[in-house]
Amino acid sequence: MAPHFVHTIPTRLSMWQRVREYAVPLSMIETATARRTAGDWAGACAAARVDVDLDLRAVRHRYGTELLTQLRADLRRLAPDLLRWHMPRVAPDGWLRPGLTLSLARYSGSAQLVVRTPPAWADAGQRMSLALWDESAGSADFGHHPHPYPERRFRLDLHRHLWDAGRSGELARRCGDPPDSLWNTGSWAAEAERLLRAEGCGRGAFTVRTGARSRAVLELVAPDDSHAPTLRPLRQELPPQDVAALPVLPEAAARVLPDLELLRAGLIAADRLHPLVAAALSAYASPPAARPVPEPVDPHRVECRGEVHRIALRDGVLTAVDHDAVEQRREELLVALGGPALPCLRAIDAVHRNPEALPAVRERLGHGDVAGALAVVEGLLGPGAVLRDGPLRDELESAATRRIEHGLFRSGLVAVHPAADCGADARRFRPDRRTPPAFGRKRGSRTRPRLAS
Repeated sequence: MAPHFVHTIPTRLSMWQRVREYAVPLSMIETATARRTAGDWAGACAAARVDVDLDLRAVRHRYGTELLTQLRADLRRLAPDLLRWHMPRVAPDGWLRPGLTLSLARYSGSAQLVVRTPPAWADAGQRMSLALWDESAGSADFGHHPHPYPERRFRLDLHRHLWDAGRSGELARRCGDPPDSLWNTGSWAAEAERLLRAEGCGRGAFTVRTGARSRAVLELVAPDDSHAPTLRPLRQELPPQDVAALPVLPEAAARVLPDLELLRAGLIAADRLHPLVAAALSAYASPPAARPVPEPVDPHRVECRGEVHRIALRDGVLTAVDHDAVEQRREELLVALGGPALPCLRAIDAVHRNPEALPAVRERLGHGDVAGALAVVEGLLGPGAVLRDGPLRDELESAATRRIEHGLFRSGLVAVHPAADCGADARRFRPDRRTPPAFGRKRGSRTRPRLAS
């Protein structure tokens, strides 16, 4: 018998497919866009779940009106929903990379407009925050964020088309032709030239992070200024400390745009992309396929007492249509006394506790879309339903609890995870040869967050 090959979607692309479906819902894009085009940049940030930690009066007092004018111009051009679309994410869930400070714009002196993500223990709601970071400021200005310094690998000040609505059309030119690998090597030379010029040098060495523990050291060279620069491996080997000090090619320049990979693999339609991204990548999109017109949803049908009964929403509650209210109350009382339940009541109970749409609810809650998750629940059970004990209620309660943890982090009441506070005299645990093997396997397991590569 000939072997049967099944086409499987790579895990990484499957993650990005879920991210594009759930992480930036259409309702967020529409609301943020309407507020941004009306000139309400703060309202657009609120719609995209971006907290603003900026005091414009304090900025003017400290830095003057020139920097304030530049900052206001950038805030008006900021599309926070587009920024959320392009933010770095971690596998396997595709959530925002936690504990990250990312530079959006640099100003004269040492001030930078940055966006930050909370640590993993306080990432409920997947919220971000905008702030003005000054390298020359004292540590007191850094707040309680675990990593207040901008991360060189994820800087976006050289990639304004990923957050600036006025420059989003540059996306197709900057991402280049889709290659056959994860790396956008065809654009490395041009992107490296931008990087080195921003660092104050037109040519020189830089690094590209190619793995968790590996990096490539390359050199940008050209015979003269009239020739296009090219790349070559660095001829002499540098000490590790010198390699660590070299400029780092940002991930946005080093890797292929996930949207291009999804389009090329046929895993997403152009109309499912962010509108600004879809407009920029129109040349790579295939013609939209005709979609079937959705038919009216029939009520659930259950075989009960030798007949086929219906279960549907009535007066905002999921109910057994073919059983009157008196019969249902009698059967519910019988169940409370330990008797067997009707098949219709068992089906309703199953939908309340563990519905088929539970994975979609989990995805929405994980990405912070509480309104979307509740809309799915109301579509299943009705707005007047009372949740019963089970996986669905556990997911909603867990999301509410984690939102409290995020609020504590934002307020500064809990700067670190409570489990990490072992006292002033406690030492950080470091595994050694006497560490139990089970503990080592747990620390190195694949369930820990990883880079979405």
